[in-house]
Amino acid sequence: MKWIFIVVLLFIASFVNAQDHDELDPVTVSASISPVPVSRTGRNVTVVSGESYSVLPVMSVDEFIKYLPGIEVQMRGPGGSQADIVIRGGTFQQVLVILDGIRINDPNTGHFSAYIPVTPSEIDRIEILKGASSALYGSDAVGGVVHIITKAFAAQQNSEIQTLSVGMKIGEYGLRNLYAGGTYKKEKSVFNIGVQNNHSNGQLQRGTRGYFDNSILSATYRQFFKSNFDIAIRAGYDSRDFSAQNYYTSFLSDTADESVLSYWTQFKLNKSFSSHKITIDAGYKHLQDRFLFNPSSRRNESESEMLQLGITDNFFAGKNSVLVTGIQYNKRSIASNDRGHHNRNQWAAFAMFNQHWKRFAVSPAIRVDDYEGRGTEVVPQINLSFHHEQLQIRASAGKTIRDADFTERFNNYNNPLVTGGSIGNPDLLAERSFSYEAGADYRISRAVKISLSAFQRRMKQLIDYVPTPYEDMPRKDNLSPTGSFALAKNIGRVVTSGWEADLQFKRDPLTAAIGLLWLKSDAGDEDLSFYLSSHSRFLANMHVSYQFKRLYFSFTSVYKNRAPLEAPAIHAIIPEHSFLANMKLGYRFAGEKIRIHLQADNIFNTEVSDLLGARLPGRWISGGMDFKLGS
Repeated sequence: MKWIFIVVLLFIASFVNAQDHDELDPVTVSASISPVPVSRTGRNVTVVSGESYSVLPVMSVDEFIKYLPGIEVQMRGPGGSQADIVIRGGTFQQVLVILDGIRINDPNTGHFSAYIPVTPSEIDRIEILKGASSALYGSDAVGGVVHIITKAFAAQQNSEIQTLSVGMKIGEYGLRNLYAGGTYKKEKSVFNIGVQNNHSNGQLQRGTRGYFDNSILSATYRQFFKSNFDIAIRAGYDSRDFSAQNYYTSFLSDTADESVLSYWTQFKLNKSFSSHKITIDAGYKHLQDRFLFNPSSRRNESESEMLQLGITDNFFAGKNSVLVTGIQYNKRSIASNDRGHHNRNQWAAFAMFNQHWKRFAVSPAIRVDDYEGRGTEVVPQINLSFHHEQLQIRASAGKTIRDADFTERFNNYNNPLVTGGSIGNPDLLAERSFSYEAGADYRISRAVKISLSAFQRRMKQLIDYVPTPYEDMPRKDNLSPTGSFALAKNIGRVVTSGWEADLQFKRDPLTAAIGLLWLKSDAGDEDLSFYLSSHSRFLANMHVSYQFKRLYFSFTSVYKNRAPLEAPAIHAIIPEHSFLANMKLGYRFAGEKIRIHLQADNIFNTEVSDLLGARLPGRWISGGMDFKLGS
């Protein structure tokens, strides 16, 4: 299937010499908190407009991210049921997901990181920051950062916004996708609301159906009081109910279902002075997880909470000099019949200095991070950039950290009898690693940008689940001697090396992005653990959209080369090579306010699993229409 990528590249090449007004050096806030052009960050940053979502053949935000250059999303189920985000070959816990400056990774498990409590109609843009970012963001920002920025939080005081979008999609297997949302800004007030529901009876799996019923409701209010002062508040409701068969195990007895319900509130205050900008952030998340392994087992019930407070100061020392400083507090807690009751507190202070000259930029950063039960870590980083006309040469080096979540520490600790599965380890140490990267970005024209990067991450005390015999388990109180277990361990040293190539093209009527990623993880004489061995050795993903008069066409695809895996008990395999492709064909009328479309997911009807046993849907046909007005 590699010929598809070649055809797309040739198609894009036919447009290269054309002129265009699209900007491929956008301002980003993810790489340095203070807004700067991507070319001055010294980092590989991809910025994708939220408007792309409505054009592409996707049903949820995690599926949208799956087709962004160089990002591997290991989906367990469709429609936003569950997905793990992987950047540069790390584990799924090594990617930090941020919503308007506040982290949303759940303290219970990294498997909930892609539960993003906003609807697609609210998204202004998504910024993907690849590589080490712990100096700014702390734990989890190892492989990279996914930052979702909404329209209400991105709005400028002097702008006027009036948008409304309503859509529906129906298809095979009882598929129903409904959404509505709008943003209204008049004078000094901004209102935004969005609602979405994805539902399906599900395709047939191993004796069950892969059903899902996932809903999001989100509302935001922002008020500008003066030209230098504004506040914003958001509330979100996120409910996911889905079949979870073999999401976490490859056992024949696994017929699981799961429901995850979360509430999200967020507050932001911005106050500007002559040479300072102060930002105060607060966020609170409450999540309930109910998991049933099979009808004869006890349902695991957990409630996790996360409170975040932070204050950041941007000091503009000159036209090209910015000092960013901040302090942060994070309180995590869990109450679970499976994992027990636990609390953790974390404090941090950080500083980053952005200095830009005519062609050169440097941004050193340092963070002092104290996490209860782990102690204090000093986390340094430096980013360098040289840019001249269309060329940017960049380099970065930094330390990263990741603390174990509650599942890694305490999974299955309170169950009366455990006959198999993943077992937590309260004695886990924090992961530490050091990352290096170098690369270049070249803008062939105003419409085409190519990025090349080489990187290496040297990890120690990496946390992952490792198959462990009963005799070697450190705690056997509730374990069956005949069970098969995977124990959370610090597995020693792992070196992950690779390089990536990204191509972005933006010129009406064509928009495209292609990512290529080569990876190798080496654990020396030890075997790679489960999640490290599951990342792709080669990944190619893309999204393309093209408009011809009133017709529009879009295409997404992912090719993976991985280490093959097999679970004979459930007749499940992960082949060495896999390819998934989707397409959408639509027509616009009524002044392009109304669109109708036909969509085909997995058009070649290939058998695909990102995680062993969690089979993804085969070919799935759907169609729908949407209505949009305003700008």
